[in-house]
Amino acid sequence: MINKTVANAEEAVQDISSGSVLMLGGFGLSGIPENSISALLNRDIHGLTCISNNAGVDDFGIGLMLKKRMVRKMISSYVGENAEFERQLLSGELEVELIPQGTLAERIRAGGAGIPAFFTPAGVGTEVAEGKELREFDGKLYLMERWMKADYAIVKAWKGDTAGNLIFKGTARNFNPMMAAAGRITIAEVEELVPAGKLDPNQIHTPGIYVQRIFQGKDYEKRIEQRTVRE
Repeated sequence: MINKTVANAEEAVQDISSGSVLMLGGFGLSGIPENSISALLNRDIHGLTCISNNAGVDDFGIGLMLKKRMVRKMISSYVGENAEFERQLLSGELEVELIPQGTLAERIRAGGAGIPAFFTPAGVGTEVAEGKELREFDGKLYLMERWMKADYAIVKAWKGDTAGNLIFKGTARNFNPMMAAAGRITIAEVEELVPAGKLDPNQIHTPGIYVQRIFQGKDYEKRIEQRTVRE
């Protein structure tokens, strides 16, 4: 049985270099690869292109990478929780591509599935459509969008095994599985790492064939973006 485990986050990200294109899984702050981001912060790299639904918050997640000026371009859908992101965008320090959330998800899924392009009604008649092909189907205009792939996909799962099979939990299943399939090299950090054969095959969301490196993470904070409590 192939063993894809590495010792820790530092070993997992050690060959990521300046200028790389990264996919970073998660939805908001749920299911983000916290350990891998921390390890990246200790690397002297810059000029990264980061593909992620969110841009983290000012003092956590991708927000820390932005604060350290590691990111040249951000490709995202929802970025409303990050003041540093806003500052860099308005000052011209950060290149930004905002994509409708469903389109972002489908472009990543298409990258993993080997589908170079598809048509969607989202964005027709807006700035999103500038420079892109429009085609009519059954009397309605659709916009052609291209697949999206990355040098490295960095994901976080609830459970995984030494062969790289992954199980996600709850909201963390948003974006993580599709990104795992769209990376040239996929790095998975998990809360619980078990020997191959211990996971129920019927419960696996991402087969190990998509994963090149896996390690057991530690000290997860699992922060909440907007905490709301009843008075």
